[in-house]
Amino acid sequence: MSSPTPSPVPSLGPLQLDPVSGLSYRLRLPSAARPKALVVLLHGVGGRETDLADLAEGVDAETLVVLVRGGLQLGPDQYGWFRVTFTAEGPKIAAAEAEASRHALIRFIDHMQSIHGVEARQTILGGFSQGGIMSAGVALSAPERLGGFAILSGRILPELEPRIAGREWLGHLRGFIGHGERDRTLPVAWAQRADQWLEDLGIPHITRLYPVDHRLSPEMRADVLAWIEGLAGAA
Repeated sequence: MSSPTPSPVPSLGPLQLDPVSGLSYRLRLPSAARPKALVVLLHGVGGRETDLADLAEGVDAETLVVLVRGGLQLGPDQYGWFRVTFTAEGPKIAAAEAEASRHALIRFIDHMQSIHGVEARQTILGGFSQGGIMSAGVALSAPERLGGFAILSGRILPELEPRIAGREWLGHLRGFIGHGERDRTLPVAWAQRADQWLEDLGIPHITRLYPVDHRLSPEMRADVLAWIEGLAGAA
């Protein structure tokens, strides 16, 4: 479920370990001493933090971008946020692992905001596939930490429902859903369900579908970058 790893990008910093969450990450530092916004990007299952380096490079130069590595090692250079098995009845997740990753990401975001002086309303969390799942999980359960979230070829876990914050806490959030119409890993019905769920929760959002399989297409990349820029500029 991970997108192809792009060539290394020189402006990405070295791998670091966050002592608060235990998660490893790389920074794309902003051009200004104080970033205007913070964008946190999460890779898919079986991937690694550099998978979204190309997306990071497209973010405005005044924004701090953080690429986070999943805390679960699945193989050599393969990481994830939780284990998942695809069955005829749909994906079956290791729920305890998903919960542990959700809590770790909340701690990670808190720490990044603190050390870099960025407010929650200036923070955007997004990811591809399982990274998009985790982005939705953090945003909907801890909306006070974020201004917006992006689900790229992902879904909202049904298991998250009891942890979703009340509507009165969610209204400030902004969402982006991007999904391939030909996605055979997570069929487009998951995007349609997510769109309806966010509508029911009263969260303003954009949903866009693309004529591709399970990948971050150039068009999806351009659209989410434009959405990020609009949100970061309005923060």
